[in-house]
Amino acid sequence: MQAAPAKQEFIFQNKNYLFMFIGLGFIILGFILMSGGGSDDPTIFNPEIYNFRRIRLAPTLVLIGLGIEVYAILLNPHKNKN
Repeated sequence: MQAAPAKQEFIFQNKNYLFMFIGLGFIILGFILMSGGGSDDPTIFNPEIYNFRRIRLAPTLVLIGLGIEVYAILLNPHKNKN
C-alpha cells in the first residue's frame, strides 16, 4: 500500500507577504525622500542637502522598513494559539 503524497505548503503565508510589502513601501519611501537636493552648477553649494528630511527622516524610514522585513521573515503564521 502506498502512502498519500504530502501536501506542499509554502514557507510564507499571506500575512508574511503583507508585512513584506509594507516594509518594502517604507524602504522605497525612504529612498525617494532621500533623493534630490543637488545643484545644477557644481561650483554652487546647496545647503538643502543637509535638511531634516534627508538626514533624519529618510534613513529612519529605511531602517524601519528593514525592521519590518526582518519581522515578516521571522513571522510564523503556522504558530498555534494556546
